[in-house]
Amino acid sequence: MIGALIVSQVLLGVVVLALAVVCFALARQIGVLHERIAPAGALSVNQRLKVGDTAPPLSLTAIDGRAIVVGDKAASQLYFFLSPDCPICKTLLPIVRSIASAERDWLTVILASDGGDVDKHREFQSREKLDDFPYVLSEALGRSFGVGKLPYAVLVDDAGKIASMGLVNSREHLESLFEAKERGVASLQEFAARRLPSEKHEHQHDQKQRIGA
Repeated sequence: MIGALIVSQVLLGVVVLALAVVCFALARQIGVLHERIAPAGALSVNQRLKVGDTAPPLSLTAIDGRAIVVGDKAASQLYFFLSPDCPICKTLLPIVRSIASAERDWLTVILASDGGDVDKHREFQSREKLDDFPYVLSEALGRSFGVGKLPYAVLVDDAGKIASMGLVNSREHLESLFEAKERGVASLQEFAARRLPSEKHEHQHDQKQRIGA
């Protein structure tokens, strides 16, 4: 009886150890997959500008009279292009407010549209409680930034350079602009595109080494 108990305890220990090894291997594989899978970020569809370009030198006036200088080196600027008729734009406004509050030490958020009825935009600004943000109506601004679809955002750094840009449909998309800025790419999709050839080359190299071995 005692011998059987000892054997069962030993077998249980072996099973637990095996499970621990399997869990470790799975955790490591998940980590590898996490590194390989690119994060979903804002999609850059701009053919007019690229990261590192100087922001278009425009001096604008917001609908409340505030003066806006594109590329003002006093702080980085996030231009969020929207429309009163864009439902996705409206759902992102609380996130824009959150980002503006959290990053206010270094970032100025500017709302922008390519034009339309000024009174309609003023009504929208009041209804959505956007009075704290400069709100610019400028076809020239949208055209200079190559904005074709909404909602769209452009991040201009404190050197007056385009840092990142893209279509934004979620908080993740908006926040990806800041990560793209840190990585020095237009968008996380561009970062992923740069990684794929390198990873493919490394994979082929590893295969050749295994074959040679």
